[in-house]
Amino acid sequence: MAVKQKQNNKNKKKSARQIALEVICAILDEGAYANIALNKALRSHSCDDRDRRFITELVYGTVKAKGTLDWLLSQLSSRPINKIDKAIVNILRMGLYQLFYLDKVPASAACNESTELAKACSHLGTAKFVNGILRSAVRSKEAGSIVFPAESDNAALSVALMEFHPEWLVKRWAAQFGMEETKALCRYDNLPPQLTLRTNTLKTTREELLANLKQAGFEAEPSRWCAEGIICTKTVGLTAFMERHPDSCYMQDESSMLVAHVVNPQPGMAVYDLCAAPGGKTTHLAQLMQDKGTIYACDIHAHKIKLIEENAKRLGISIIKPVLQDAAVYKPDWANTADCVLVDALCSGLGVLRRRAEARWRKTKNDLEVFPPLQKAILRNAARYVKAGGTLVYSTCTLEPAENSELTKAFLAANPKFEYAGFKHPLTGETVNELQLLPQRDNVDGFYICAMRRKE
Repeated sequence: MAVKQKQNNKNKKKSARQIALEVICAILDEGAYANIALNKALRSHSCDDRDRRFITELVYGTVKAKGTLDWLLSQLSSRPINKIDKAIVNILRMGLYQLFYLDKVPASAACNESTELAKACSHLGTAKFVNGILRSAVRSKEAGSIVFPAESDNAALSVALMEFHPEWLVKRWAAQFGMEETKALCRYDNLPPQLTLRTNTLKTTREELLANLKQAGFEAEPSRWCAEGIICTKTVGLTAFMERHPDSCYMQDESSMLVAHVVNPQPGMAVYDLCAAPGGKTTHLAQLMQDKGTIYACDIHAHKIKLIEENAKRLGISIIKPVLQDAAVYKPDWANTADCVLVDALCSGLGVLRRRAEARWRKTKNDLEVFPPLQKAILRNAARYVKAGGTLVYSTCTLEPAENSELTKAFLAANPKFEYAGFKHPLTGETVNELQLLPQRDNVDGFYICAMRRKE
């Protein structure tokens, strides 16, 4: 951990800001996932509800606004960010976030507490530097001397700074959707993610699960996208609820729940899920099959195979057979044997940035070129397993045409034995060949699903 406490503070209970800083350092400097690092920290420290909410706001807010906070810091300091100790940069980011975006935090508290954090992990000179930057920020904010670029001068940079996204991504989306939709998409990404649950219909009904949630103090409503889905608008004691009802549900995004219904497996079928971990879609497929038949659930990593096994066991599912297998590598004994094959492909993930606060800063434009070749290889391989009359479903959680519609069209052009297999749109009921969900239009995570059939 980049944050080091002085020895005389070692046994002192950590403040909310100290805990938040440690989590931010883990995310921005050590590559941790925001949700996992935050949940681990909250479990490790005894915090009341007020502190938990404050820590959560500081972590997610600072991580999402990183680009804007760094721009603000560049306006306030002549010292380049890469010349400042990483922990101190994060203290400054967190301090600036409080000053510019948290109206209920007094400026004096943001400055003083940030200075104390700097003292705890560095020396007095550094603490004075932090105090000076933040005091200057307060004066600049009050005087209105920090002015963000206007859209008329640089639309992409302006939207990037105001809406907390990388400029390259704003430009890309603006070319694809137009600037107004891009703003709406960015704003969607910045909303707090809601908890969504998929009812385990092998053990209960959605109505019963809703009643149990309500009794436990949750506020929840049925999803309009998926018959098993539940949206929790207020959560209380999720861990305790799961301990009381361990096999009742699975945490899964609404868009993700649609995939198994497009696959539409029937009891007794042979189904291959080639990119299965951690098992959300796999266990949903098993539900639709009434736990009858066989599902081969593949992943390239042994520790992820374990996750599939654990989730299947918790939900009381017996037909899932985890297999350590590279989805792009041919397995001859599977040739022409599957009734259904699902390729939920590794992708750029640009449709789910709302749930992965840190991901927007980890991706680059060049990274996007990595995915289509791998996706094509997996899809080509998957096609070899589908029997005549069987179904091949391809899905991603991205908005990129090169990873979605362009890729499936190219596949069909190169594989005349396959054709589109129409399925019903979950809301309109109309028959479609593919479904591209867009957050700014559909108010759900971005997702692409395409169903194809091998001709007889």
